[in-house]
Amino acid sequence: MADSQSYDDGDDPYRAIRVGDASGAGEATRWGYLLTLFMRVIALFWLLQGLAQWHIVLAAPRPIFDTMPQNAAFATVFFGVLDLVAGVGLWLATPWGGVLWLLIASAQIFAAVTMPRLFLGGYWLVGVNLLLIALYFGLTFEAGRDFEAQRIMEQRRPRKPQNRSKFFGFRRRREATAANRDEPDADAKG
Repeated sequence: MADSQSYDDGDDPYRAIRVGDASGAGEATRWGYLLTLFMRVIALFWLLQGLAQWHIVLAAPRPIFDTMPQNAAFATVFFGVLDLVAGVGLWLATPWGGVLWLLIASAQIFAAVTMPRLFLGGYWLVGVNLLLIALYFGLTFEAGRDFEAQRIMEQRRPRKPQNRSKFFGFRRRREATAANRDEPDADAKG
């Protein structure tokens, strides 16, 4: 088990969205907390969108591929599946959730522009998605910047020496045993 005080996450690619205790790190986790909160609110909306798409599929009296244009039916199933997966990834605040959400939001913008009546809101949906994407990038940038500032401050702060005896104790015992073998016994001299 890794010691939490000796863990250096400076090279951690997921540091901007790492969820932590806001009281322990102080101001530096504020943006990370806001990013996580943003991701969870968006996750709820995306889960509702996915359920709405599945409502269209399952509540239709006839199969949607018989009643809707083929590209609209495919888009309904596509967004029904991936909106739910992206919503779960966003709720868990995972990096893949954010990436999948960005891809789905981009696909939704493309679909709303090419098929304006596919989604409620049409072109308004494009503007809302672009605003949400800009907010996501802004929050991610600020969370990463605050993390870097905290890391620099920790590097300037003197660290306590770590007790490494449990790691190097075996070598010390082995060296002591070897030294004892080289020395003649006190009983043999007398």
